[in-house]
Amino acid sequence: MLGLPLAFSFAVVGFIGIIFMKGLGPGLSTLGHAPYSLLASYTICAIPLFVLMGQFAFHSKVGRDLFSAGHKWLGHLPGGLFLATTVACTGFAACTGSSVASAATMGTLAFPEMERFHYDRRLAAGSVAAGGALGILIPPSTMFIIYGIITETSISQLFIAGFLPGLLLSALFLVIIFILCKRNPRLGPIGDSFSWKEKMISLTGVWAMLALFLLIMGGLYSGVFAPSEAGTIGAFGAFIIGLARRRLSWSGFVAALLDTARITCFALFTLVGAMIFSTFLTVSGLPHVVSDWVTSLPFPPMVILITILLMYIPLGCVIDCFPMILLTIPIIFPIIKNLGFNPVWFGVLIVVMGEVSLMTPPVGINVYVVQGVTNVPLEDVFRGVLPFTIAMLFGIALLVAFPQISLLLPSMMK
Repeated sequence: MLGLPLAFSFAVVGFIGIIFMKGLGPGLSTLGHAPYSLLASYTICAIPLFVLMGQFAFHSKVGRDLFSAGHKWLGHLPGGLFLATTVACTGFAACTGSSVASAATMGTLAFPEMERFHYDRRLAAGSVAAGGALGILIPPSTMFIIYGIITETSISQLFIAGFLPGLLLSALFLVIIFILCKRNPRLGPIGDSFSWKEKMISLTGVWAMLALFLLIMGGLYSGVFAPSEAGTIGAFGAFIIGLARRRLSWSGFVAALLDTARITCFALFTLVGAMIFSTFLTVSGLPHVVSDWVTSLPFPPMVILITILLMYIPLGCVIDCFPMILLTIPIIFPIIKNLGFNPVWFGVLIVVMGEVSLMTPPVGINVYVVQGVTNVPLEDVFRGVLPFTIAMLFGIALLVAFPQISLLLPSMMK
C-alpha cells in the first residue's frame, strides 16, 4: 500500500516488529546480522550462477532452437505448434529456471508462428503463459533454492524431486492440447510434415544444452557436486556453448551479466527482507502457536494439508508467487513438520501452487507478460490459460495422492 519495494516492506515490518517485541537493541542487531548471515552462505552462490546460466542460454537463442525442433517433430499433429510450444517451454525451463523468461521468450518466438498458421489466438497465448509457468518447477529452479534456504531442506533433493512432476505437468498440457484440437481442428490446424533427416538436423541446436542439463542433474543425483558447484558448471557450460555456436555476441554477454546482476539483487534483497520478517515471526511465537492449534484440530493430517494447498489458490489471485511463498512458509512449514509430512514433497507442492498463481487473475504475472509480447487482450489470455490451470490442479491432485512421483528419485540419491 505504501509503494515500497518488496524487500524493504518485509524488512521494515520485521524490524519494527522486533523492536516492539524485544527492544531497539535486538532490532538493530537483527538488521545488521541477517544480511551477512544469509549472503555469506556458500549455498546462496547457486542463485546468481543459475540465473547467469539462464541468461547465457537466453542470449544464445536456445529458445529458438527448442521451438524449431518441436515444430519439426510435432507440427504435423493436431495443435502441433501448441505442442511444440509446450515442449520448448519445458526445455527452456531446464535452462533458465525462470517462468517469466520462458513466457516472454516463447511469446516472442512461438506466437507469430501460430498466428501465421491461423491458430486460435486465445489458446495460443494461454499455451505460452502455461508452458512458461513450468520454469520454476523444472530444475534448476531458483524457487527451490529459496525454499531450501528458508526451510533448511536439501536443495539437491529438491532439484531432483522437481524433475518428474515437471514432466508430468508438461505431459498433462500436451494431452489437454491434443484433446481440444482433436475435438475442434480449427483451434490448431495440422501443419507441414518434415522428413526424418530434417527432424534429426533440428536436434543439433538443442543437444548441447540437453547434455549440459543431464550433466548438472547427474552430478547432483550422484552426489558428485553441490548445487553451487552445479551452478558454476551450468553457467560456464552455457557460456562455452554460446561461444562455440557463435551466438553469444559481446553485447549479449554484457546484457547477460547486467540482467543477472539485476535479477540477483532483486532476489537476494527480497530474501534478506524475508529473513528479517521471519525472525520477527519467530520472536513473536506466532508460527508455533498456529502450528500447535492446527495440529490439535480433530482432522486427519491429509485434510489439513489439502486445506493449506487450497488456501494458496485465492491467495495467489492477489499476491505474486515469490512474495506469497516467502510470506507464508515461516508460518506454514512448522505445521507441515508437526504433521510429519516430507519437506521435499511439500516443497514440490508449494512450488506447483506458485505456478498456479502465475496464471490466475488478476495478478497472474505470466499472463501480463504474454499479453505484453503478443498484444492479445488480457481477458482472452486469462480464458486461454484456463484449460491449463485445470490440468495443473489435476496434476497437483496426482502429486498429493501419489507422493512417490516427487520422492522416487530423491530416495535413490547418493
